[in-house]
Amino acid sequence: MTSPATAGAAFEEIAALGPFFAVRTHPPGTEPSGPWEPMSRPLLEARVSAVRDWLAAAGGQPPGAIEPRVAASVAHLGLAARLVSPALAAAVLHGLVLAPRLADLRWQPVLGGPVPLSLPHDAFGTGSGSADPPARLADRLGRCLLDGPLRELADAMGPFSVSPHILRGNTASAVNGAATMLKAARPELTGRTVAITSLLLDGPALRDASTTAPDGAFRRRSCCLIYRAAPGGRGALCGDCVLSR
Repeated sequence: MTSPATAGAAFEEIAALGPFFAVRTHPPGTEPSGPWEPMSRPLLEARVSAVRDWLAAAGGQPPGAIEPRVAASVAHLGLAARLVSPALAAAVLHGLVLAPRLADLRWQPVLGGPVPLSLPHDAFGTGSGSADPPARLADRLGRCLLDGPLRELADAMGPFSVSPHILRGNTASAVNGAATMLKAARPELTGRTVAITSLLLDGPALRDASTTAPDGAFRRRSCCLIYRAAPGGRGALCGDCVLSR
């Protein structure tokens, strides 16, 4: 496993990329000081209820006006982006792969922005450093991240009847969003970012969840449903939505 000093230095550089990338660390087997909570199923279900209330208030509607599956999809997309972003940056910048279980994560389930996240400093698996080829890193990210905590996160949305197709699209959108932010922050790493991201999107976990338009733009093959949270279900569509034309 990566040493605490190496992990700390990596997380510090990653945090400089922006709030979706920033994470804290804590010693494994301990709890970080402060108002941190485990990312447990009950708290994830409570998160969906909180997002439902937040969406309703934003549109001047009662909470019952928001379909539970809409709130679940929106909550899932935000958390997927939060988990994917530092993991992709760690792979691109340092050739390291985040390999935590969902139970290893600690978070502060605040609304209105990227949730604060803390990981045990041994959450990085072993790696060969930034010289690791994109194919190897994408394969390990697929197994350790997409088939790990991201699958657990999607499974936690089961009680809300949100389609697995939508959840896979959310994850693909989170991967593309993280790559877009990473390329903007570190343009000299664009080639490596694109290589790893493309392999992730074409890998077993996300294959057919998205497509590339003739102009090179990313387009998911599903909708996150957020447009349905607006009064009358007439909200704006996201730029990468399958319904956008």
